Amino acid sequence: MTAMSAADAKTSVSCQYSEEERSLLLALAHRVIGAALAGGEVDTAAPTEHLAQLRGAFTTLHLAGQLRGCVGFVAPIYPLYRTVAETALAAAFHDARFSPVTSEEAPRLTVEISVLSPLFPIAAEEVEVGKHGLVVSMAGRRGLLLPQVPAEHGWDRLTFLGQTCLKAGLPPDAWKMGAAIEAFVAEVFGEKP
Repeated sequence: MTAMSAADAKTSVSCQYSEEERSLLLALAHRVIGAALAGGEVDTAAPTEHLAQLRGAFTTLHLAGQLRGCVGFVAPIYPLYRTVAETALAAAFHDARFSPVTSEEAPRLTVEISVLSPLFPIAAEEVEVGKHGLVVSMAGRRGLLLPQVPAEHGWDRLTFLGQTCLKAGLPPDAWKMGAAIEAFVAEVFGEKP
């Protein structure tokens, strides 16, 4: 199976990862966090060719149903397996919004992974809540929201666009004033709290 192209991403949100691959990635996130807390490391060599494909991804951590960290790479700079390891560590220990995860918290974390398609330009009126993630860029600022965020908050398309602008540190109507709008789709999977 080949990586999804930007053209494919516009029309499809396909399940590219098997239950076994999803389980491997979720377990990896837990293992790297546990190893880091114990002062060790985990091998991040991909166990399959499919998980060795270069992909952008975000790892989101929850504790007792509340966000505990979320970090990712939009660009496909590492093989997916390593991307998940790197983003899990960053979400646990380097998300500036939270203190680092503790040994007491680690076993109670739930993990959600969002594997991203390539970015593609999109017109504001084409944005679909629940399908698209957004990146808004202007004047050296850039904000990103994952596809599940507006659905979780009950936002409509205009609110989603405005909130993505705010995430970039821009006025909420920057998308009307020349900001670049790009979208992506994501295969999202995770553990139940």
